Amino acid sequence: MEVKDDKDFPVKLARETLERYLATGEVISPPDEIPEEFRKKAGVFVSLHKKGRLRGCIGTYLPVRKNIAEEIVENAISAATRDPRFPPVQARELKDIEISVDVLSEPEPVKSLDELDPKKYGVIVSKGSRRGLLLPDLEGVDSVEYQLEIAKQKAGLYGFPLQELDIQRFTVKRYKEKRTWY
Repeated sequence: MEVKDDKDFPVKLARETLERYLATGEVISPPDEIPEEFRKKAGVFVSLHKKGRLRGCIGTYLPVRKNIAEEIVENAISAATRDPRFPPVQARELKDIEISVDVLSEPEPVKSLDELDPKKYGVIVSKGSRRGLLLPDLEGVDSVEYQLEIAKQKAGLYGFPLQELDIQRFTVKRYKEKRTWY
């Protein structure tokens, strides 16, 4: 895998993972030379967009693997093959898919809605074992209220008042492929 600089690493790794997995079913290992910042542990979301429309998005809000690179490999495959909202991605679709990788900060509790900003912070809304997460800076999500409603819906907590829910926020470092659609 040839990487021009560290900021190319996450999306190049995700793309190489998908190319190999969708063609052969083989799960690649991250390269021996992983840039320092991706040797750490963190939650990671991989999002796939086909010609601008969501085609898959799966991730971990807390790390479950040895490092960020391993999270990218596993979550890229899951985004392409296990997102229940979409049929599995086919190898022939990859040419039309743009990949983004979000590396999450550790979630922190929110005491007041004034601490939220949908452009800067993602949110996690939970009650018991139900949990809904929404990444920050998503198209069309322009208010804290709307962001929280979507997260509540994802958690199956739509009817619950916010006062009864645990709310956390997090930031992301987003890495996106630069692709041109013709």
